[in-house]
Amino acid sequence: MKKVISLVLALCVFAMSAVAFAATPVAATELEYTGELVLMHYSTSEESEGNGGSDGFRTTIAAWKEAHPEITLTENVLANAEYKTQVATLAAADNLPDVFLLQGMNTIAWADQGLVLDMTDIVKASPYYDAYNTAYFTPFTTPDGKIYGLPVLTGGTCTVVIYDKALWAEAGFDSFPTTWEEVEKADEYFDEQGIDTIAFGNGGQWQANSDFLSTLGNRYTGPAWFASLIANTGAKFTDEAFVKALAETQRLFHDTGIFNADFNAVTNEDAREYYIAGDAAAFIGGNWDWSYIYAVLKDSDEEKFANIGLAVLPQPADATEAPNSQNIGLGYAMAINPKVAEDPAKLAAAIDLCYELTGPAFSSYVAENYALGGLTSAGDVDLSAFDQQTQDFYNWSYVDTDTCEIYDSYLDSSIWSVLNTEMQEMMNGDKDPETVAADTQAAYDAAYNG
Repeated sequence: MKKVISLVLALCVFAMSAVAFAATPVAATELEYTGELVLMHYSTSEESEGNGGSDGFRTTIAAWKEAHPEITLTENVLANAEYKTQVATLAAADNLPDVFLLQGMNTIAWADQGLVLDMTDIVKASPYYDAYNTAYFTPFTTPDGKIYGLPVLTGGTCTVVIYDKALWAEAGFDSFPTTWEEVEKADEYFDEQGIDTIAFGNGGQWQANSDFLSTLGNRYTGPAWFASLIANTGAKFTDEAFVKALAETQRLFHDTGIFNADFNAVTNEDAREYYIAGDAAAFIGGNWDWSYIYAVLKDSDEEKFANIGLAVLPQPADATEAPNSQNIGLGYAMAINPKVAEDPAKLAAAIDLCYELTGPAFSSYVAENYALGGLTSAGDVDLSAFDQQTQDFYNWSYVDTDTCEIYDSYLDSSIWSVLNTEMQEMMNGDKDPETVAADTQAAYDAAYNG
């Protein structure tokens, strides 16, 4: 297998270095393969509407097809939720497609089962390697240092506070508070106005994890704790720092009243409508929620659109780490079925597709059209062509804030199933943080230490 990959890499790099970029935005690499290549992903046409990453992904696929008419690229395109279910079913049957999107949380297990190709040498041989943001490889790297995918789509936050600057100015704040104590003080004013202070939706259970806890938790534990969990080198969910993060989460949602009362019943899509309608002074969600709010308010409410503000989570009083952090990453990677390596020409085509869907063709497109970033640097982004809101979000996401990991981009999904379910009970006040931590650790031990 290693000899085959080495040969393929040599051919790929030689071909790519020997040609200039064609009129299409992908490299005009000469490939010997003339058969079918099957790609499975979730960038549907609906998903790409207003979603820069999905639009760029589909656009680059189309360019690659045009550059390689000799190859039949068959796409199996499913909606995101359906994709997750179907790819897991195919993995269980050892019947994954040639090329597919690998979620970070599945990397270690699927690598152990031999379901994904070791792409360590492929990554390092990429003609674009020097322009990669190598931090994005972490979810797709096993403890022994092997890499199993090329991170794909755009790097976007899962935890951004979107607030109405005019409303917060009326409450006496020139910007969003930096501490929860100040937020609780503002809540007194917003209660008098009959609106919620912050809108949040955890009806799908994952939102409290992805959109809140993985940033709040980093404020207590720092990054080394989670890195240790990923590597299974001693950190535990029952460690005091993480239990404190759970306790603060429970306090904020159950005790303070600063969030909408139905936070556990509505989704993030529902909660952002509260903000849009003026029924909440702020909203916490992900970059996709910002894109939606941006699009709606730009067309419907010029004044509210102009007053969109961005902030990180306030710092808890007893937290000592990373007060300016927000979680950002690439949760999926281009991965290859190891069976493809049985045909070196086919493998070369699969590698080339992965290079281009994560390379400068994609990154330049999303940078120039959406002010977004991917695995490969697009160089200095000219923000002058974008409105102030887009410029502000780009700088907030990539320049002005510190970053931390998105918890559920890593580790086995069985762990997050326990945490997400029990955390919803905890936020309602029906389960204590210590029990949630202990049950989550038991799930972790079952997955990794059984």
